[in-house]
Amino acid sequence: MSHRFRNRRVLLNKDEIYKKFMEQRNRKSVRQLDTPTFRQFSARDLRNIERIPHIWKVGDRYYKLAIRYYGAAEHWWIIALFNQKPTEADLVTGEAINIPMPLENVLRVLGS
Repeated sequence: MSHRFRNRRVLLNKDEIYKKFMEQRNRKSVRQLDTPTFRQFSARDLRNIERIPHIWKVGDRYYKLAIRYYGAAEHWWIIALFNQKPTEADLVTGEAINIPMPLENVLRVLGS
């Protein structure tokens, strides 16, 4: 399993909504990953996190910003979470967002 799913619980779903799917595949349940939850940033947390302003423009993508600021595309979700904009579709050209830095401090806050 990919590293991004490593700490996720696997749930067995036997809901009736999947009945046809399960019959077609001769299964009694569907394995699904538990949805991760993250705590929100408190005022205390934010004292240790610098914010780099960024104006959203045509062609911007979270993964591209993550590469530029963190050196790794897989941290795109941190920018989305920090700005409370889960997808790029939630942003409009010209909108201001913040890139939380340094990455180590942000990960420490989210992991605690």
